[in-house]
Amino acid sequence: MILLGSDTETKPTRAMRQAIANAEVGDEQKGEDPTVNKLLERVADLLGKEAALFFACGTICNFVAIKTHTRPADVVLAEHMSHIIRAESGGAALSSGVLMEPIASERGIFTVNAIEQALARVTTAPYLYCAMPRLLCVEQTHNFSGGNVWQLSELQSVCEFSRQKGLATHMDGARLLNAVVASGTSAKNFSSCVDSVWIDFTKGLGAPMGAVLAGSREFISEARRYKHIFGGAMRQAGIIAAGCLHALDYHVERLIEDHDNATYLARSLSTIEGVKVRDTNPDTNIVFFDVSQLGIDKGMFLNLLQQHGVKMGRVGQSIRAVTHLDVSRADIDFVVDTVASLVKFLGSAAIKAERKDILQLENVIQFIPA
Repeated sequence: MILLGSDTETKPTRAMRQAIANAEVGDEQKGEDPTVNKLLERVADLLGKEAALFFACGTICNFVAIKTHTRPADVVLAEHMSHIIRAESGGAALSSGVLMEPIASERGIFTVNAIEQALARVTTAPYLYCAMPRLLCVEQTHNFSGGNVWQLSELQSVCEFSRQKGLATHMDGARLLNAVVASGTSAKNFSSCVDSVWIDFTKGLGAPMGAVLAGSREFISEARRYKHIFGGAMRQAGIIAAGCLHALDYHVERLIEDHDNATYLARSLSTIEGVKVRDTNPDTNIVFFDVSQLGIDKGMFLNLLQQHGVKMGRVGQSIRAVTHLDVSRADIDFVVDTVASLVKFLGSAAIKAERKDILQLENVIQFIPA
């Protein structure tokens, strides 16, 4: 099975497994795990922050960061299709008691003017009637807009404006290192724009677990308390951190391969009649496309693909394919050929059957060439 549903579907390499097996360990909760401590020092330096904190996953980084920056009944501003709003099960509302004010954008990258409009929406009533805007969140890269990259000047502009308005700033940097590789801008320069930032090791970097949140010493000290409250403390977490350190050593520069494969996939899919690709030159490793012209349910299309060895995902009305270290150029060629065969069959079969028999999944599968 070629797994393109997400770059979280990567498996640890043999070398990473060896690093995990050989890891020195201690009690993470007490700050005594040497491998975790080494990772925290390295990420803090990478991001140009004073301190860092280890977590099992990125979503809890967002929860803890929001909790640390805000008070109940505050407002958090974020892009309307951001992961914080669309893919974290309302966790910020549950854990922090905050309101979310979505910011409109075309490609996940919003402007100062868009922030001004969002602030106007939440502060139009008399002061005593308004919730307090407290935090701006940005996402680098922007997942649901196709892995788009904030350029440094764009990020500096919105973060500086937010500070002038009294807002703290936080970066969901799940794929920050994809942005670094794609843009040539350092992680430290991107991170300098925000008060807090985290990076994920389970996506393009290929580790099985792990994320690190970074910020000032004061911020991390408070965040550590919330980490414990939320049940995030760990014991011998060095076995996880070792995989993350290995990823930093060996899996960052190679992200460009995933970006090249995504561009190759997008351009190849765009040549198939009936397939509409959102962007044939994606910034990083995420490709969105649509097959609605076929007149077939997207869920059925994905099921058929999986029956023939290709797994993708659905986001809204689009299909998403994410390249990563377990997907080769040969795999991409197989994917394109499979999609092309499926589209060709569905188009011809739908015409011949006047789209009646195509509603039965088992009927479709048995007639598609393997």
